[in-house]
Amino acid sequence: MGEQPVAVALGDLRAALLDVRLPLALPGRDAAQTLARAHVTQLDDYILPRLSREDAPVLAVVSGSTGSGKSTLVNSIVGRPISAAGVIRPTTLSPVLVHNPADAAWFTSGTILPGLARSVRPVGDPHTIQLVGDAALPPGLAFVDAPDIDSVVVENRALATQLLAAADLWMFVTSAARYADAVPWDFLRGASEREAVVAVVLDRVPEAAQGVVPDDLRRMMAERGLGAAPLFVVPETTLDRAGLLPPPLVEPIRTWLADLARDAQARARVVAQTLGGAVDALARGVASVADAVEAQSEAVEGLRADAAIIYREQIVHVASQTANGVLMRGEVLARWQDFVGTGEFFRAVEQRIGLLRDRVAGALRGEPKQVLDVQVAVETGLDVLIREAADQAARRVWAAWDATPGGRELLTKDLGRSSPGLADATARMIRTWQDDVLALVTETGASKRTQARFLALGVNGVGVALMILIFSQTGGLLGAEIGVAGGTAVLAQRLLEAVFGEDAVRQLAKQAKRDLDARVEGLLAEELSRYLTLLDQLELHADAAAAIRAALARVAAARAAMARPEESPDA
Repeated sequence: MGEQPVAVALGDLRAALLDVRLPLALPGRDAAQTLARAHVTQLDDYILPRLSREDAPVLAVVSGSTGSGKSTLVNSIVGRPISAAGVIRPTTLSPVLVHNPADAAWFTSGTILPGLARSVRPVGDPHTIQLVGDAALPPGLAFVDAPDIDSVVVENRALATQLLAAADLWMFVTSAARYADAVPWDFLRGASEREAVVAVVLDRVPEAAQGVVPDDLRRMMAERGLGAAPLFVVPETTLDRAGLLPPPLVEPIRTWLADLARDAQARARVVAQTLGGAVDALARGVASVADAVEAQSEAVEGLRADAAIIYREQIVHVASQTANGVLMRGEVLARWQDFVGTGEFFRAVEQRIGLLRDRVAGALRGEPKQVLDVQVAVETGLDVLIREAADQAARRVWAAWDATPGGRELLTKDLGRSSPGLADATARMIRTWQDDVLALVTETGASKRTQARFLALGVNGVGVALMILIFSQTGGLLGAEIGVAGGTAVLAQRLLEAVFGEDAVRQLAKQAKRDLDARVEGLLAEELSRYLTLLDQLELHADAAAAIRAALARVAAARAAMARPEESPDA
């Protein structure tokens, strides 16, 4: 397993896991985030160091429930007190690693358990591991006395989990009183799932229970996939003055460990089994992390699409409302009628439409102020229409995001309405558009052929006539509105045709309407950007899940290649 391709592929996988971001509160988010961090920790603490140094000593982590006698067992195996034992809980405040002095370099270098500081003295710090060299321990084997897996101190429980994940061999200590507790079996189930090499020590077994409890424990181990794990039974006894168990009681454990330490092939099998199981378990867990990352990306894209579609619909709505005659209702219509006049003028249009080109200059009776009144009415009508569309879009996006777990937590009060700067931006946009309409008709009316009629109507008069025309291009008026507002639209078209000709008017109307639509789209796109920027700030990468899966596939391919026997040159 120590071939370079596997280590490289696992390094790529580690990098992909470090990039995991799960900012949205989707179901399973917290569990996936915890799992991703745990995988990185295990890669750092165990898998990658072990791959690079397969000949390192076997690391046995001694762990178990509170008061199970772990520290006493470690001390008794070594033959002297090296790890604090007693009735105060928790007893083991920082992990203690015991090794043969010849193996010291493996542990002082920081290659193994790189996340923990080193000390040669007891420090009581869960982030520091105490190193103890003792010749009573055979070369090739090291012990770690870990904190209780059910410690009342959260940091101790987390450290116990981390140490077990970094172990080649789990030596699990429980007692006759607590062997069926749920917490120990959660850990043992994890050991079974990752195919770790496990040895179980049943401590403090009363004489009356020695014919019952060990058999029951063996049954439970077999049912949970640990039937092949050795079980050592330590009877209830009195400790000596040094707080150690009588040597005969720990001799079977000491002998088993010594045989393992002396047999290089046995050590290699332990390492291969636990390391292979760790990588397999990692692969299963990483797949679920990739699913969680993908769910985040899909949720973000869903939120992005919801917002974009809603604002696109409002852009289309405004484009429709500025062409279907709706703006010709109310104040705009009233001010336009003030400008062009009514009654006799409309009858003249109906009765003598053929003479309109010759009489148009005389027909208009509007003054400059009346033209400006039309412009102001147009500005007001457009302003109301656009701002209502923006507010409606904001309300709809809020409702859409609020209906999803991922979007709900992103919402702030200001996202339920249009931005504070929209009013000023809309007013500026409308004024600029009107100025550009006037510039457009001025440029078009500059030819000598149309100049006289253009000057007779005036720049502003021609400009407002063009605005009125584009607001009524697709109909949409009902009942009596058709007779009044509809007639004014026809009038505006005839006035413009009298100046520019039919084809030119058609092009002017298209150009002015396209310009208005583009400006409205830009304005609402800026409103939409508030939501898109919020999503961009999550810094989710669309290919993050694919990167994890690709790295995982490379790990599998590298392991499969190593498992295949090499072909002979003559094959």
